[in-house]
Amino acid sequence: MTLTLQNFPHYAKLMRLDKPIGIYLLLWPTLWALMLAAGGMPPLKELILFSLGVVVMRSAGCVINDYADRHVDGAVKRTNERPLVAGHVTEREALQLFSALILIAFLIVLQLSWATILLSCVALLLASAYPFMKRYTYLPQAVLGAAYGWAIPMAVMAVRGDIPAWGWLLFVANLLWTIAYDTMYAMVDRDDDVIIGIKSSAILFGRMDKLIVALLEVITLLLLAAVFMLNNLGVFAYAGLVGAAALFIHQHYNIRHRQREACFKAFLDNHYVGLVIALGLIMDLIVLGQA
Repeated sequence: MTLTLQNFPHYAKLMRLDKPIGIYLLLWPTLWALMLAAGGMPPLKELILFSLGVVVMRSAGCVINDYADRHVDGAVKRTNERPLVAGHVTEREALQLFSALILIAFLIVLQLSWATILLSCVALLLASAYPFMKRYTYLPQAVLGAAYGWAIPMAVMAVRGDIPAWGWLLFVANLLWTIAYDTMYAMVDRDDDVIIGIKSSAILFGRMDKLIVALLEVITLLLLAAVFMLNNLGVFAYAGLVGAAALFIHQHYNIRHRQREACFKAFLDNHYVGLVIALGLIMDLIVLGQA
């Protein structure tokens, strides 16, 4: 079976377009990088292309993830109604959809510099490899963090033509933040994952999960503060970090009993962490920068 227009609602669900949290978590760090690289409002071309790329690559990642997990998702409470498991989309359709999305992403990145195009090859490898890592390592979240964060060096390269030290610090900060919030996400499925043999950081960290997540979040904030110092940012940027710290504290209060629903809600709330940091940068670099 080939892709059909009539089956688009199921393709949209496979791409998780009905659950945009992944788009937000990928978009906010990309916008941080674009604003920092531009020292203010990013060039319109790069802003549009990277925003589109975020949606397309996140959709492709969801498709290949569900393809990789098609034989185990039925045993997990949270995923047992996904389109591949329910039979609404065939394996062949999933692979065709993934290929189409990657082609679109490639056409988008072709509008950027050659150095950025070369960096995009790493992004493709990371996005394709992540779904399969949970069979081989207890830290697939680190691979996810690298995949989600790779838009940062790409964005910096596209705007500046090089990647300064702060660009890599920003990448590492985002990688650690991703491990932190995706560990909370993995805490939702931990009992099911143990039974079916899927590996995750939540299983690896065990009863130390909350403490390690907190440490990762603290280091993330410190690295972001270092990035802001290197860019000579003002009070509003740091106010964004204070807001992010308050949100982290609230998340830990919610997950204190490790209840499934609370852990999932804490994961979702990381969208607001990315938002408040972006708002701080907008105020500092764009609003005050143009005053």
